[in-house]
Amino acid sequence: MILNDAHCHFFSPKFFESIGRGLPGPPEIAPARAAERAIGELGWEAPASPTQLADRWAAELDRHGVSRAALIASVPGDTESVAEAIRRHPQRFVGFFMVDPTQADAEVAATEAIDRDGLRTMCLFPAMQRYPIHDARARRLVEVAAARPGTAVFVHCGVLSVGVRKKLGLSSPFDVRFGNPLDLHALASSYPSLPIIVPHFGAGLLREALMVADLCSNVLFDTSSSNSWIKYTPGLTLPAVFRQALAVLGPDRLLFGTDSSFFPRGWVKDVHQQQSAALDEIGVGADVKAKIFGGNFDRVFPV
Repeated sequence: MILNDAHCHFFSPKFFESIGRGLPGPPEIAPARAAERAIGELGWEAPASPTQLADRWAAELDRHGVSRAALIASVPGDTESVAEAIRRHPQRFVGFFMVDPTQADAEVAATEAIDRDGLRTMCLFPAMQRYPIHDARARRLVEVAAARPGTAVFVHCGVLSVGVRKKLGLSSPFDVRFGNPLDLHALASSYPSLPIIVPHFGAGLLREALMVADLCSNVLFDTSSSNSWIKYTPGLTLPAVFRQALAVLGPDRLLFGTDSSFFPRGWVKDVHQQQSAALDEIGVGADVKAKIFGGNFDRVFPV
């Protein structure tokens, strides 16, 4: 069975620079020093360069038998790091990039990420940047993606928590009121040929995410992370989540993901094992598992 991962974060040197600048200290700290401070406090492995990190990920995927993976540039403006990884391993990685619609250069940045750098999925985090997904600024970005066949849009909905910020004691001034999947309906229905990926089954707003996916056949779920949001619905289990998602979306619109991010932890094998066991528990056949764990990714993002 082909195994692909639709959700891995690419924690590049620039990512750590961005995080490190938020730590208490001199405001004019050099970028390299900011990254060193963040990595030192986290106790994680320091990436020497995007190329080295790309090679590290390729070797890690080899170790676990993962064929391909989405790499997410996890701060706005870090497109080039993922672009370098894709140039290094073009058959292995699909580039995702974060863009903030509230910034004046957002459309230019998104266009360049796709046309110049070859990235294939635009990532929107409405709760993080505190804007409605149905805002005109977000729609203009979605139009950039829709005008380029082969491009997808990833929209984080529901509960948003950034583990690295928690670990460093940094505040996360997010507003989850902007994370309602129902707000996606108008956009998704306006661009029916544009794949729109909702990660983590809607991250706590499963019912709303299912509604939108039922109304819009271009909405897909990624299954990534520990899905700890399940605790908000008493009695809900991961097998039950999969059962309901399959009942509404069918087997062709679920993309397996882990939410892997940093080293030395690397690829989170436990997530794959738990999700595979959940699908076995509800009696899913090998053909459906093959779609979820690899086939759907290859269809949405052909080599």
